[in-house]
Formats: sequence, structure tokens, C-alpha cells
Amino acid sequence: MTTVHVFISGRVQGVGFRIWVETEALSRGLEGWVRNLRDGRVEAVFHGERHAVEAMVEACRDGPPLAGVSSVTNQPWSGHAPQGFTMLATE
Repeated sequence: MTTVHVFISGRVQGVGFRIWVETEALSRGLEGWVRNLRDGRVEAVFHGERHAVEAMVEACRDGPPLAGVSSVTNQPWSGHAPQGFTMLATE
């Protein structure tokens, strides 16, 4: 099991990105959370089997049809492993 902290930049707000992330993550059996940031990015944490987490990070490079992703960065997550998948309020 692995957990990563991800930041997605570009045209990622107002295009259904968070809902898409939640749907995609759940379909891969992942746990975690996603939220918009006030600076226009989307932030997420994905926890699960390494191959599923890596596939989710890769999928974020495309995102939903209306998105225009310019950058996806990720790093290991040092916090507690999340349970379930949650859409958090903007921070």
C-alpha cells in the first residue's frame, strides 16, 4: 500500500475535476480526498495498491473532458492513511 499527495494545475476548477477524481479513485479501489485550492489548483491524496495509485496519478494528467491540465506533481504522504474517499471544502 502507498499514499501520495498530489497537486494538479491548469484549467482544473469549474470543469467537474473533483467529481471526476472521486469517481475515478473509487473505481480503482482507492481511498483519500480531493479539494479545490484558492490558488486555482486541485489537491488530492490517494491511498491504495501502488499500481492503482500510480494509474490514478497518471489519469490526472488528462482529467475530465473539459479540463486542461498543465502540471501534476506528487510526493509521498506522511499523514495518516485516509479511509473512504471524501470531497473536502476549498482551502
